[in-house]
Amino acid sequence: MKKITFLFLTLFIVFNSQGQSLENQPPIIFIYDASGSMWGQMQGKTKMEIAANALSSTIGNLTEHQKLGFIAYGHRKEGDCEDVEFMVDAETGTKKEVIAAVKGIKPLGKTPLAYSATLVIDQLRAAKQKATIILITDGIESCDGNICEIVQAAKEEGIDFKLHIIGFGLKEEDTQQLRCAAGAGEGSYFSAANSENLGEILNVATASTVDKPANNFSVYALKNGKPLDVFVKAYDIVSKREPIILRTYQDTGYFYLPPSKYNFEVVPLEGSDVDMITVNNVESHEHTIGHQTISFDGGKLDVFTSNNGEGWDSMVKIIDNNGKVVATTRTYGAKKEVEVNPGVYKVAIQALKMEGLQTNTELDSVVIAAAKTLPLVYDFKTGAFEIYTQVGGENIDTVVSIKEEKSGKSVAGARTYNKGAKFLLNPGNYVVTIRPLGAHKEKAAQTIEVEVKAGETHTKTLNF
Repeated sequence: MKKITFLFLTLFIVFNSQGQSLENQPPIIFIYDASGSMWGQMQGKTKMEIAANALSSTIGNLTEHQKLGFIAYGHRKEGDCEDVEFMVDAETGTKKEVIAAVKGIKPLGKTPLAYSATLVIDQLRAAKQKATIILITDGIESCDGNICEIVQAAKEEGIDFKLHIIGFGLKEEDTQQLRCAAGAGEGSYFSAANSENLGEILNVATASTVDKPANNFSVYALKNGKPLDVFVKAYDIVSKREPIILRTYQDTGYFYLPPSKYNFEVVPLEGSDVDMITVNNVESHEHTIGHQTISFDGGKLDVFTSNNGEGWDSMVKIIDNNGKVVATTRTYGAKKEVEVNPGVYKVAIQALKMEGLQTNTELDSVVIAAAKTLPLVYDFKTGAFEIYTQVGGENIDTVVSIKEEKSGKSVAGARTYNKGAKFLLNPGNYVVTIRPLGAHKEKAAQTIEVEVKAGETHTKTLNF
């Protein structure tokens, strides 16, 4: 039994999930930008330092069986479009050698992207070997080459490789040729904006190797016409497998979905007040490239609350069909916009600084549509009740308690503090009880009935 277990463990270690010997895994070959622009600063550090640290960390996390190659360009001669060096051989190189090579580079020259890719492809052709190529660059081609054409020609020739390209701090308008090359190389183009971003992307790129199934599905998330960085979890609703995860990095993200039906959970990582969006029954097919565009254009509610027609301070809550409060705002007497996922909601409004039985309202079945603004106006009604309590013509301190006449519910209370009290009440009939305090606390309480009308002030002077 022990021998069988040992044999099983040995086979598990030596072979990967596809039955391929780990020692025979296709290499990952890094093409590394060592041009002069890598001395540029980001987050208080040079891009060279950021890239070297991120790449070293990623390589350090790879398995010992993973073959690694490392090619750098632009680090030996200024202005030389053929300054490309194979620094670590993909057949014999170790993680330690690659990390040492990365750390020892001093950026200097130009950016010969097409020439660098050509040399790597020539090597794969000669060795009849397949590989994953990961190109890291902070600049565009500076030697009149076209890397997309090089990659397309190699693929037409039948050379087996997957090319990922990581644009580090590049402007969007400079990425067209790089995106073309990554697409032609059956890989992905990633845009890295900072050190954390670069490290995450390198981990994703090194996990999506040439021996993995080709990407067959893409996702693009946006809000108001601009791309969003989102996490996508694809749940197989047929096979019930573990969710397949993708991050888009403000771009079109690609992953492999085995043919089936999926529910997507899409969570924005930036730039939106809306929560997760669920997209149901997304289908993936064999030999077909699928795509899903996901819009986070929320609908807006433009809320204005008033009292007798004038802007009034209120608290507003938007509640979904599950009873969850998805957004809140305070109006402060002005219009307020609230953004939520498109849908049907209940809107709860609480008027502040007024009292009575109509200081809260709930509006049901409020339909908020994507990329549209729904105006919502609600007007509360109040009247004022002023009371002055006196003995011998002078104001005294008393406690005033007010109940709504029909329901008997207490709605307000205050002390007069020798200067009277004023209440803002919903229109209606009230029972008011007044109890003297201080030197006159022995005097009997009095109860009166008051009618409050909208927009009017009712004043009462009570003598004890």
